[in-house]
Amino acid sequence: MRRSGPQCPQASLTQRFQHSLLRASTGAASTNWSDDMTKSGSILSSGKAPDTRLRARYWLETPADPRKVAETIAGEQSTGTFVRLAPEAEAQAARCDAVVESVQEVEGAPHASLPTARRAGDVPVRRALIELSWSEENFGWSLPNLMATVAGNLFELRDVTGLRLLTLDLPDGYAARYPGPQFGVTGTRRLAGVRAGPLVGTIIKPSVGLSPEQTAAMVATLCEGGIDFIKDDELQADGPHCPFEARVHAVMRVVNDHAARTGRKPMVAFNITDDLDAMRRHHDTVLAHEGTCVMVSVNSIGLAGLAYLRRHCALPIHAHRNGWGYLSRHPALGFDYAAWQVLWRLAGADHMHVNGLRNKFSEPDESVIASARALAEPLFSDGLPGYEAMPVFSSGQWAGQAADTYRALGSDDLIYTCGGGIVAHPGGIAAGVESVRAAWQAAARGQAVQEAAVGNAALRQALDFFGK
Repeated sequence: MRRSGPQCPQASLTQRFQHSLLRASTGAASTNWSDDMTKSGSILSSGKAPDTRLRARYWLETPADPRKVAETIAGEQSTGTFVRLAPEAEAQAARCDAVVESVQEVEGAPHASLPTARRAGDVPVRRALIELSWSEENFGWSLPNLMATVAGNLFELRDVTGLRLLTLDLPDGYAARYPGPQFGVTGTRRLAGVRAGPLVGTIIKPSVGLSPEQTAAMVATLCEGGIDFIKDDELQADGPHCPFEARVHAVMRVVNDHAARTGRKPMVAFNITDDLDAMRRHHDTVLAHEGTCVMVSVNSIGLAGLAYLRRHCALPIHAHRNGWGYLSRHPALGFDYAAWQVLWRLAGADHMHVNGLRNKFSEPDESVIASARALAEPLFSDGLPGYEAMPVFSSGQWAGQAADTYRALGSDDLIYTCGGGIVAHPGGIAAGVESVRAAWQAAARGQAVQEAAVGNAALRQALDFFGK
């Protein structure tokens, strides 16, 4: 629904700024923007059929019968107990039992992936894809309790030598409790002033050690270089060497000055990760200084923390996934991103990190692309909001990965953050930004990056320097 803005001609700059945020989050700008988004190749998907049960799919490894272990897991995560209940209690519990919907056995292995106290020595193990479902009555409309249901004690069962949560489908009732991303792709583009192409971004480095004034000086250089998006490192929060309020004041002074001179206002994601009261206070500081984004380390603040922030927040929430490795790196344990990201989108994340192609970490390229695609999949059935979030590519990125990223994803609705790929460009920061933007423009045209570099000195320098 379109909302009217402040009518008083003496409305303060902050009031007018907050009104612009409201327009960005509610989609109250002109419909031409949506047309541009469609033309640029949005990756939004169609909806799905309604469901009243929570459904989770797992990869299971066990030395026992997979079906029996699936039933044990279902019991443990719903009404299970190691003693028999009275008949009337059993009848009552049956209403809330988790259901084993399917067990599809796949190829086993000669050795267990994880240790277990029940069986000593090397024994062959069986593997299966299993689906469980739960009644919404079991946990109510609560994300923390949903997490305890699908990712609780089941990982510790003795007969389980491997368990990984693959996908998660939510009952539609969650849409009424959790509003999800407030800005998403469209609102983020509006606030950053980037109609087409990726938001070209970077990270403040060194991660820690800069004073507020030094940070602001770097931001000023990045603004002059044509950057779209700047973020704090996840290690930079509210330390004594760079207090949060002083950093926001110094940085937004140069950002707002740049916007007043040029009409372009880069988005800065300030890291507000902290205890709940401090996080809310930090958000309000950013808003008061006319900032356009806040960042949190989601594994640090938790689902309840992000949901709390979302209820109060008037800015896009940039969700950093640091710590993701301890949840996912072993293939026989933890989460697939497809399941994990559902929880954070529901809690309100507008941007979510997905790593990057040919990154400095351990994740393969196909996993990175699958993660980015997952953020565009609808969470609920047709007719309800899709809760799409904007993927953030990072980790060793420069102009050289643009073509492969665009080809694999089929979209440029993303934030493309390059550290050294921009600030270490031999031609300087402006040339670094230009090289990345030129590479993405060439990818969208279907032009080889080497061909595009013939007429673009910044891109040619990047290929020569980073492509060795």
